[in-house]
Amino acid sequence: MKTNKPFWETKTLLEMTDDEWEALCDGCGKCCLEKVIFEEDNTLAFTNIACRLLDRRTCRCRHYADRSRYVPECQRIRPETIHQCYWLPKTCAYRLLDEGKPLPEWHPLISGTPMSVHKAKMSAAGRCVAPKPEEDFQDYIVEWDDL
Repeated sequence: MKTNKPFWETKTLLEMTDDEWEALCDGCGKCCLEKVIFEEDNTLAFTNIACRLLDRRTCRCRHYADRSRYVPECQRIRPETIHQCYWLPKTCAYRLLDEGKPLPEWHPLISGTPMSVHKAKMSAAGRCVAPKPEEDFQDYIVEWDDL
């Protein structure tokens, strides 16, 4: 039986094709911000420091296909491991769908335009800074509502 519902409403994350999975990314770039993990209580804090591969204007990775060659610690987000990706921002489509929540109206799959995430000010565009040394990360911690 054919349905008029979009794939993200009819398939589980595990059932999606690679193209559908990739289409879920809204291009916000927030997962590509450096993070600080405080060892004393294992809490996580986001910084506004961009990964060295992140284009700070478009919020896209400059070497997405082979990013782990340039940044070995880059985490690949996959449906099988989504539960381990506790560091994803709360607006991330992968996280939202895994939690049974709908995509927001500004998501490009809903709006029909990749620029909607930037127009809604839900991306890191214009809010992140160039890479910094790890010892400076704590000086750049941010508490954005959309993280």
